[in-house]
Amino acid sequence: MSADADTSLPAPKIQLTPQEWKAKLDPEEYAVLREAATERPHIGEYTDTKTEGVYVCRACDAELFRSTEKFDSHCGWPSFFDPTASDAVILRSDNTLGMHRVEVLCANCHSHLGHVFEGEGYNTPTDKRYCINSIALRLHPSDSAAG
Repeated sequence: MSADADTSLPAPKIQLTPQEWKAKLDPEEYAVLREAATERPHIGEYTDTKTEGVYVCRACDAELFRSTEKFDSHCGWPSFFDPTASDAVILRSDNTLGMHRVEVLCANCHSHLGHVFEGEGYNTPTDKRYCINSIALRLHPSDSAAG
């Protein structure tokens, strides 16, 4: 279940024991970030936000996405068409729930963020939808967001 269990991944830069993660994260954050749970749709803090800024991993503060790559997919979770940098996330095959998906992990700490889908017809530069749990993110508003 934990991303750390996959030995084919490069070692995360931040490695904590499950007990240390539980001390750092609240139970809902832990369930999503460390056990690959999914928050319910349309309840997340960042699903509909238009605030400009940088989205970081709630577990380790690594920069993951920017508001300039966020778009309205109306799927119930924040959606981005590309991460901040190609090495910000790790993509991993996920065959749970009787279907094939591609899981998105924070490259820095291997926390579960959500899944990426492509070829859905969204009018974005990459034709990809990084469907990310709000609870996996923290938004750092840009200075220009106030103006």
